[in-house]
Amino acid sequence: MADNSIKKISIVPFGPQHPVLPEPIHLDLVLQDEKVIDALPSIGFVHRGLEKLVEKRDFQEFVLIAERTCGICSFGHGLGYVEAIENIMDLQVPERAKFLRTMWAELARMHNHLMWLGLLGDAFGFESLFMETWRLRERVLDQLELTTGGRVIFSVNKVGGLRRDVTPAMLESIRNAVDSLEKDCRIVTDTFLGDHDVLSRMKGVGKLSPERAVELGCCGPFLRASGVRRDLRTTGYEAYGKLKFDPVISLDGDCYARCEVRIKELYQSMDLVKQCIEKMPEGEVAVPFKGNPDGECMVRIEQPRGEALYYVKANGTKFLTRYRNRTPTYSNIPGLIETIIGAELADVAMMILTIDPCISCTER
Repeated sequence: MADNSIKKISIVPFGPQHPVLPEPIHLDLVLQDEKVIDALPSIGFVHRGLEKLVEKRDFQEFVLIAERTCGICSFGHGLGYVEAIENIMDLQVPERAKFLRTMWAELARMHNHLMWLGLLGDAFGFESLFMETWRLRERVLDQLELTTGGRVIFSVNKVGGLRRDVTPAMLESIRNAVDSLEKDCRIVTDTFLGDHDVLSRMKGVGKLSPERAVELGCCGPFLRASGVRRDLRTTGYEAYGKLKFDPVISLDGDCYARCEVRIKELYQSMDLVKQCIEKMPEGEVAVPFKGNPDGECMVRIEQPRGEALYYVKANGTKFLTRYRNRTPTYSNIPGLIETIIGAELADVAMMILTIDPCISCTER
């Protein structure tokens, strides 16, 4: 007689195409009934070879390539790259350019977190939340379009500063938009954090201890939701050293905590944008320079999804020898696997979304 106590084990491919996931991530899930007992990630489905293009585009043109690593993170990718070149060439970027870069980086963080919140709501069927958060995100994109000319790729960063300045009227428009957005977001986020269905789906699900989060190299809101107070903005790059803020953390380390951290960061970004506008110095937004970079540098910045690394090696010609970009999602995949093991199959899509994956960033 067969032993019915032995539960059947099956392997289910999850992704890269899935009706819930916005990103082509692929996992082979090892299931015992409906419980995940192991998960094997695979990456490489959308590899585009952007790093190889340093051999065909000169170091100033490559700013535009670096931005196109990802649409949602585009501003940060351009910022990290130009900072590395500026460090190699010992360029002193004007203070006004630093404050404008910081302001745009925080606006990009706002539109990233609002986009993510809507996608998370959509993952467990909260369609009204999805529509409302994306409607609010459009107002952030309107201000980015007003000041940079773009809604996805902004192309304002360049080596030595910025390609364009903003007028006082534009800054006032951003301030007014942020003030009104803060009031409207409160209604949505308070409802979301207190909704019974949301709590039942996320509380206690996918827990990750602070010790394991650090051991596995997690970063960004995924790490800070486990109680680890690590935020590269506190190092003071660009204008962050002249702004007042503290890293947002949560102590629970579950899906709900990751949502809570991003929502609190949304309001923190609003405050940082207003601080930038209040402290905005006068002056030029770019410094002239001659010659080509010669040397190497690695820069770390805090993207909306977490810590990103940018390595540049130059040889004194207009073409770089090497460009390397390590993105937050790549760092967070080991932590994601840790949280998925032991979870129910129905929760996997939502748990993947709680790291805010960006596969185009990861695979470049």
